[in-house]
Amino acid sequence: MNRSSSKTLELFEPSDLLTLREASDWASSFLQRSVSTSNISYLIQYGRVSRHRVAGRTKISQRDLQRYYEGQHLRRKESWKDQLGDDLNWHLSFEHLREIHTTKHVHRLHPYKGKFIPQLVEYFLDSHTDEFKEEAIFKPGDIVLDPFCGSGTTLVQANELGLHAIGIDVSAFNTLLSNVKVHRCELQSLDRHVRSITDSLENSAEHKSIKVFEQALLGELSRFNAKHFPTPEFKQKVHRKEIPEKEFGQRKAEEFLPTYHELLRKHSRYLSTSAAEGFLESWYIPSILTEIKRASEGIASVNDRSLRNVLFLFLSRTIRSARATTHSDLATLHEPQTSTYYCSKHKKICKPLFSIVEMWKKYSADGMQRLAAFKELRTDTEQLCITADSRSVDLPSNIDSKNPLLGRLLREKQIRGIFSSPPYVGLIDYHEQHAYAYELLGLERTDDLEIGAMSKGHGLDARSSYVEDIAAVLRNSRQWVRKGFDVFLVANDKHGLYPAIAEKAGMTIVKSFKRPVLNRAEDKGAYAETIFHLRTATGN
Repeated sequence: MNRSSSKTLELFEPSDLLTLREASDWASSFLQRSVSTSNISYLIQYGRVSRHRVAGRTKISQRDLQRYYEGQHLRRKESWKDQLGDDLNWHLSFEHLREIHTTKHVHRLHPYKGKFIPQLVEYFLDSHTDEFKEEAIFKPGDIVLDPFCGSGTTLVQANELGLHAIGIDVSAFNTLLSNVKVHRCELQSLDRHVRSITDSLENSAEHKSIKVFEQALLGELSRFNAKHFPTPEFKQKVHRKEIPEKEFGQRKAEEFLPTYHELLRKHSRYLSTSAAEGFLESWYIPSILTEIKRASEGIASVNDRSLRNVLFLFLSRTIRSARATTHSDLATLHEPQTSTYYCSKHKKICKPLFSIVEMWKKYSADGMQRLAAFKELRTDTEQLCITADSRSVDLPSNIDSKNPLLGRLLREKQIRGIFSSPPYVGLIDYHEQHAYAYELLGLERTDDLEIGAMSKGHGLDARSSYVEDIAAVLRNSRQWVRKGFDVFLVANDKHGLYPAIAEKAGMTIVKSFKRPVLNRAEDKGAYAETIFHLRTATGN
């Protein structure tokens, strides 16, 4: 660099520039939590901080970074306090944790809407005490019950902590998911079956034809997106509202459609879906359906039932991401998307999927890694989830038939306490969120048994029914708990129903913890939940 250009840099470049690694280290120290270089790159990519180029290297200003973090943190705390009240317990927000920690090992084996993070379960089940948790309730060897088991978070964390655990859920898919997470799996055999199914998919004539078509389409998309949606300039302009994103994106999507349709015609691709034959045929294009069938047949031929369940769970996670929808609509489906489209998530023209092969390879490999990671942590304890209605289930007979050892422990020890997150009133359709899995696996749906069902709304009648149902679960559970048991229920009680629930169950709320819920996948608005600690009024 000559003297003239050096002076230019000194005059016009900030003096506090950091490399990505330096920025990562500084931010980690400033926030007292791990901040990766990928996190910093994200801020640059989405225009949150400015990028500077020095001698061919990307750098950012420390002052810009500090202003961003301080502004974000203060705005969120003040905004949430205004919306949710000043009684939020930020200690229980676990805001210092990265997503990789809150979705550790088997906790992200399959998507599930409405689950709590493992650290929250661990906080109340482990043996530590602090200024908020003044008493340790559970100790290794105890049995904990989760009568609304969901995706099995309580069961997994109980295992890590040396606790036995029993889960109950009306959803057959939730039961399968929970049990796969805690089951002792023979990983070498599982790996062989994964490889066999992968080979079958990759070597099919249909997949080879799809690859040729996709390569041609990706080439056209790459050229088009580079011209009209350059990164990160386009994202920065959208963030600064210099471009009317919706109108511009729609106009460019329409401009690309003739190219897309010509490629479809040239490669004999047919993408129509039909609503006549159920969920799979409504939401998956023909080439995807063909591969799903091939993979399903391969899994069905596996003799070991436990391995079949794991493989089907891998396939379920795969096909969830292969539905004919936009990237931003994966959590809540709107209508089948079988053409290229402007993607508000990725800020460019995206395409639907035509094959599950890459997704299958990605999720099966990820699943194997998660199962192996949990294997290194697991304790020699027993966990089981059963499919039943917690309001009326005869727990011992159901446990004895599926896990005699756990059944014996239940009779000898009884249940020490309950940790669970009951369904919310009229918020989530717990069966429909996994409709593809029910059809794929041929599982029976019991939507009519859901408590707080979304279809019933959250009016006065729905709330009254909810109070009766949750109280009935607690009363039924009291048959198998020891004297002086404790109950922890995680709920967003915006309707103020839990005092009535406690009363109808013959219990009292002895303490409550209101925590802000950060980094929710469903939305980014202010949201809090309360952990209610209940005991019987008489101590029985």
